[in-house]
Amino acid sequence: MVAVVEETPAHLTAKPSWLLTQVAVHAHRLASEGFGEVGARGYHYRILAALAEFGPASQADLGRRCTMDRSDVVAAINELSEQHCVERTPDPDDRRRNRVTLTPAGLQQLKRMDQALDRVQDDLLGPLSPAERQTLTRLLTRLLTHHQRN
Repeated sequence: MVAVVEETPAHLTAKPSWLLTQVAVHAHRLASEGFGEVGARGYHYRILAALAEFGPASQADLGRRCTMDRSDVVAAINELSEQHCVERTPDPDDRRRNRVTLTPAGLQQLKRMDQALDRVQDDLLGPLSPAERQTLTRLLTRLLTHHQRN
């Protein structure tokens, strides 16, 4: 990567927005490869993580919570249902909605995905010390929180 940065115009490499974009491209590729190793996709991780943390939810709530388009939520839940990772049942409070629940198989898949993503973090953040990783995470969280409010 050093050679690419050296050949890239300084006007770009001096801009944090350009650097963030370039790192995001690498992060996405690494995460996709890591999830692929366990037969999953990023959307699967979002949904399984939300269900594990917050419990059963409607498809619409999952879409909002996971910042996913409705059609992507439906497709991902269909895939997860075929893999027996989630169960979709009519919502007892509103039969027009589906309620999605994490299954034991889904919890196991989430654990596999977490392990794959931990390896990705180590690869992506390899040049940084543990303290630098914490600082980077804190700063990125602050930026994201600021822009989500505006």
